[in-house]
Amino acid sequence: MSDFTVRPARPEDAPAILALHRKVAAQPGGLARRPDEVTADYVAHAMATAADGGGNLVAVDAGGGVCGELHVERMKVGIFTHVLTDLTVAVDPDWQGRGVGSALFRVLIETARTLTPPVGRIELWTGASNLGAQRLYERLGFRIEGRMIGRGRYPDGHVEDDIVMGLMLD
Repeated sequence: MSDFTVRPARPEDAPAILALHRKVAAQPGGLARRPDEVTADYVAHAMATAADGGGNLVAVDAGGGVCGELHVERMKVGIFTHVLTDLTVAVDPDWQGRGVGSALFRVLIETARTLTPPVGRIELWTGASNLGAQRLYERLGFRIEGRMIGRGRYPDGHVEDDIVMGLMLD
């Protein structure tokens, strides 16, 4: 039995999601955003776009605290409406390695299979150096589909490629 549960995010989770994303963003390699780029407006926008046909999940510990969050949006152009994209996942550093990220993804995949219109694809990007995330995504069924050369530019000036990964549900 795990010491957390996964459920759909609720509007009242926004402050906890904001705090979680800021904490994760402060960790090297935690998120693509810096802590100062994680704002209440960012969280509100992510929650609103996820609510419009995508998904927004939180992992909640036994005390009710948010220890993980995942949001993904549905593409709006007609030929792409079967695609969930722009996925972000954040797991509290104190909870990493305890199955929170895997659980969030499993619930997302299960939920995506029930959405209308049907979802046929979930896609994400991860930094080329984030091998742990790539291994996790591959265990969940995602496949590496490509590489976006020099996509990320860090404050120190170095650039990193992004790895494009996708999961076909059809």
